Order: sequence, then structure tokens, then C-alpha cells
Amino acid sequence: MLLLSIDWTNLHELLRSLYDEMMPLCEDMASVAKGVAGLGALFYVAYRVWQSLARAEPIDVFPLFRPFVLGLCIMFFPTMVLGTINGILSPVCKATSSLVEQQTFDMRKYQEEKDRLKREAMLRDPAKAFLVSDEAYDKRLDELGWSLGDMDTMINMYGQKKIYELGEKIRGWFRELLELFFQAASLLIDTLRTFFLIVLSILGPVSFALAVYDGFQSTLTTWLSRYICIYLWLPVSDLFGAVLSRIQILMLQQDIENMQDPAFIPDSSGKVYCIFMIIGIIGYFCVPTVSSWIIQAGGAGAYGQKANGAGKMAGNGAAAVGGAAGGAIAGRIRKMF
Repeated sequence: MLLLSIDWTNLHELLRSLYDEMMPLCEDMASVAKGVAGLGALFYVAYRVWQSLARAEPIDVFPLFRPFVLGLCIMFFPTMVLGTINGILSPVCKATSSLVEQQTFDMRKYQEEKDRLKREAMLRDPAKAFLVSDEAYDKRLDELGWSLGDMDTMINMYGQKKIYELGEKIRGWFRELLELFFQAASLLIDTLRTFFLIVLSILGPVSFALAVYDGFQSTLTTWLSRYICIYLWLPVSDLFGAVLSRIQILMLQQDIENMQDPAFIPDSSGKVYCIFMIIGIIGYFCVPTVSSWIIQAGGAGAYGQKANGAGKMAGNGAAAVGGAAGGAIAGRIRKMF
């Protein structure tokens, strides 16, 4: 399913490098957050000390450490906060990425084997061998004479060969179009993920600084949950791609096993492949929703609904293109006959 070319791979790698290059901006934002957090810590400590003195109660020192711990996190935000979270979650991304690469490699291997067996199956059939082999086509022409019946056979052979080549070109074009949509959906999710992570990382020190103030304590947990949820978009999308690739591998294995039978007629339409490409396009837009099932992030539901709606529209559009292309092919074939 994930037939990634070197260009698509470079685009995904570019997003990874973009995130690393934008991280130094966290240090610049930390200087602003230090002032906000320092002022908040002053009010936080002064209010609780004054409250304890007014009530003639002993001062509880342990809660007073909270603004200082947050200030320490702000001072070393790229290393202590982002470094810790990324260090814990990056092995998950590497594991899912290696899984996708293995499934993609196996799928390519089985696809090449299926194409080879399909060609051999058509070459074994004298009525279809000339469609895939120029040598068989020239041999059939040499066997024919110049009578009216032979001339009619030549014309029919030429028409069948051109129709077959045209059908293969149209099917190849349609598959490339679906693969383009599929890769675009994957790149869209990865781009949005990188953008959200950069925004959360750069403005993270400010969120930690606001968490010092009373009434804004939930800002800290909200930031953490959203960062982790969005970070998990990549492993979830990789798992989705691995599942689709595995399904296709099982189907390719079944087709290869059936092609061992000389009487088996392979299906050259590629309908199943196109169906799974459409499923993949729609499924990528469900990645934010699935990630929110792993860790609940408040405020991300609206985007999940919009992404799911966009996925349905993309799937409907891809299905409409497929129906239109299939109808056009059938219409041309009927006219030629």
C-alpha cells in the first residue's frame, strides 16, 4: 500500500528536520515565560503564606515548591520537558516505522512475483500471448497469409492489442492518481502534526508559566495531553499503513497460489487494489480520532470531526473518479467493438 518513492520520503524527512530546526526558538520563548512565571510564583507564594499567617496556621512548605519546579522546567524546557517526552515516545515511532518498511518491502516482492506469474499465464494462452509479447504478435502475423480471412484476423489482432495497451495505460494512470491522493493524505497528516508540535513546543514555556497562576493549573495537563496525542499521529498512521499492506500481502499470496494452476485466469483490472487505496485515503483522516483514544486531549475533537469529514469527501471524490474512469473505459471498448 505504501509505495513511497524517494520524493515522498524526502518530504517526510524534511518535516522531521524542520521540527529539529525550530526547537531553538523554545529558548527564546523561555525568557518571556520566565518573567511571567516569576511574577506568578511571587503571587502564588505570597498568597499562601499570607493565608496561613492570617489563619494562625503552620505554613505548608511542600505546595510552595510547585512554581519553582515549573520554573525549573521552563529554564531547561528543550532538554527537561521536550527531551524527556520525545525520548520516551520516539522508540514507538521507530518501531512502527520499521514495521511499515518491512511490510512495504514484502508487498513489493510479492507484487513483482504476481506480475511475473501473470505474464507467464498470459503467454501460456495462445489466444492472449500476443497481447503482452511483441515476439508472439510478430510470430502470429508471420503465420498468417494474405487472404481476406487472414487480413480480417490481422485487423482484429491489432485492435485487441491496442485496446489492451490502452486499458493498461488507463489503469496505470488511475492507480497513479489514487497513489497520489494516498500519499497526499499521508503528507497532510504529517504536515499538520509537525505544525502542531512546533507550535506546542515553542509556546510550551508560556503554557507552563501560566500554569503557575491559580485557575490555570489545568493548562499544564492539557498541554501535555495534547502534545502526546499529536505526537502519536505518526505511529498510528504507520500502523494503519502496515495493516493495509499486510492485507494486500495476504491477497497477493492468495493470487500467487492460484496462479500456480495453469487453468486460472488472473484479474488484470486491479479493482481490489483501487478499493484499498480509497480505504487508505479515508482512513488517514481518522488518525487524529484514533490517537485521541490512546490519550484524551481536550479541544482536539473539533479538528477530528473536520478531518473525518474531509476524509469522507476525499473518499467520495476518489470513488467518483474511479466510477467515471471505469465508465469511460467500458464505453470506449464498446464503441471499438
